[in-house]
Amino acid sequence: MSEHAKQQAPAEEQGKPTIVIKKYANRRLYNTEASSYVTLEDLAKMVRDGRDFVVYDAKSGDDITRGVLTQIIVEEEAKGRSLLPTPFLRQLIGFYGDSLQSLVPRYLEFAMGSFARQQEQMRVSVEQAMGGFNPLAGLEEVGKQNMAMMERAMSLFSPFAAKGPLAGGVAGGTSPADEPAEVAELKAELRLLRQQMAEMQRNNKG
Repeated sequence: MSEHAKQQAPAEEQGKPTIVIKKYANRRLYNTEASSYVTLEDLAKMVRDGRDFVVYDAKSGDDITRGVLTQIIVEEEAKGRSLLPTPFLRQLIGFYGDSLQSLVPRYLEFAMGSFARQQEQMRVSVEQAMGGFNPLAGLEEVGKQNMAMMERAMSLFSPFAAKGPLAGGVAGGTSPADEPAEVAELKAELRLLRQQMAEMQRNNKG
């Protein structure tokens, strides 16, 4: 469950058990908590309400939650509620099979988590703007923070740059002690990956 959904969830939804959804061969989805069939739109509402759920194939028992969530995104995009720009989708597809594929999910999770944590501040700024305040006052600072966060995260995907996060600290001069734990872990994984690639190249030459 995304951090944004949890923040949006009503208080009464917090702490409730995970709902088990079963998907049958006829593609119907069955909510075992409510003992009723549901649609992808119903599941999308559950996400927005902060209700966590897992989807199992009724016949095999396999966990197919990821596939169902992907279907929800496809349906939302088809309704014109586009969140995923075409260049992003092309870049994402390009990472499948790439040597950095294993780092992409954690990077996206980190970036979206950081953005979600800023959402409430952005919401307050908009409400103040509607009350007659300068809308740029709060949003400008939030924008700067988001840009700084994205630049730091994106720098992880430039391991071969002359001056980057692996060539003496995080981009922008931030010391390792100031790095978020997620960034430090990603950098460590990236270093290990580069070492493994270098070792493979040496073995091939030998």
